[in-house]
Amino acid sequence: MSEQAQQQPTQDKAEPDSAAPRAATGTPARNPLANLISHLTITQMTLAVLVVVFLWQWFDAHSQINQVQQELAKRLTEMDGTNKANQTLLTQNQEVVRELGGKLSLLESKYAEAQNQRAALETLYQEMSSSRDQTALAEVEQMLMIAEQQLQFSANVKAALIAMQQADNRLQRLDRPALSGLRKSINQDIDKLRALPNIDVAGINLHLDNLVASVDTVPLAQDIRKQEEPRLPAPVIAENVWNKFWRELWLEAKQLVRIENTEKHELPLLSPTQTFFLRENLKIRLLSARLALLSHDEASFKRDLKTAQEWTSLYFDTRSKEGAQTQVALQSLAASNIRIDLPDISGSLEAVRNYRISHEKGAR
Repeated sequence: MSEQAQQQPTQDKAEPDSAAPRAATGTPARNPLANLISHLTITQMTLAVLVVVFLWQWFDAHSQINQVQQELAKRLTEMDGTNKANQTLLTQNQEVVRELGGKLSLLESKYAEAQNQRAALETLYQEMSSSRDQTALAEVEQMLMIAEQQLQFSANVKAALIAMQQADNRLQRLDRPALSGLRKSINQDIDKLRALPNIDVAGINLHLDNLVASVDTVPLAQDIRKQEEPRLPAPVIAENVWNKFWRELWLEAKQLVRIENTEKHELPLLSPTQTFFLRENLKIRLLSARLALLSHDEASFKRDLKTAQEWTSLYFDTRSKEGAQTQVALQSLAASNIRIDLPDISGSLEAVRNYRISHEKGAR
């Protein structure tokens, strides 16, 4: 600063000296700004530039701040509008949420009611299913009991087979894997019944019915009349009334006693009442043989037919057409084989009975 102060008076002193010759020479005066710039030093010029730059930056920053403020105000205005719209939407959403909450509560109550109804229906279905299974098992057991009774009391294989097939079909409709063991046992007994020999019970029964119906038409041995040989007509002889009377009386007397070889040791003579009971007893024997046939009692069947053969050969005329047909029919029936070795089907009945009892205990 001292140097600048010392230089400044010298410069001031020199300026008048230099101004004088300039004026003397007639040089025109300079611009004040140019004079001012020419009098500024480098430092002052630097400070001036810095001030100008600072002012320019300040104005620029101020304008940018104004623009930012305007933009911020605009954005705030837009955000305010958006916030109002959002508040409106929020209010609407809250109303919708409240409505949905009410509907949800209603749905929850309906769902709980549906669950209760479903539980009640499942309980009812289980009870009905258990009751249906028990009923089906009882029906199957009853069918197997009928089949066993048909075999034991009447040896009716066909009826027993039908009853067991119905029992198997009843189990098949249940469609339960746990019943496969029962069906297997029943099918084994069905195969045993199918393996039995086939006896024409209906045909034999029809022959017995025909024999019973033809008993009344077979003539008795005591009613046999010897066929008389045709005689030539006697020549017409003139005779009086007394001779004709005595001749006809003699012919009638010869018919009172008849001697004939019946090829039997003794010929039974039966009264009309005994004849009636003979035919009825023969019918009873044939009906007894029929019952033995239905029960497959071969011993009783053959015994009744043997008795019927003996009575027919003893009391009836076997040389007549009806007697010969009856004798042949009795011999043919007596040669028939009606014996059947009936299998034991109680195993399937016991299996069904045990399964039903265990199922009832499990249901309890």
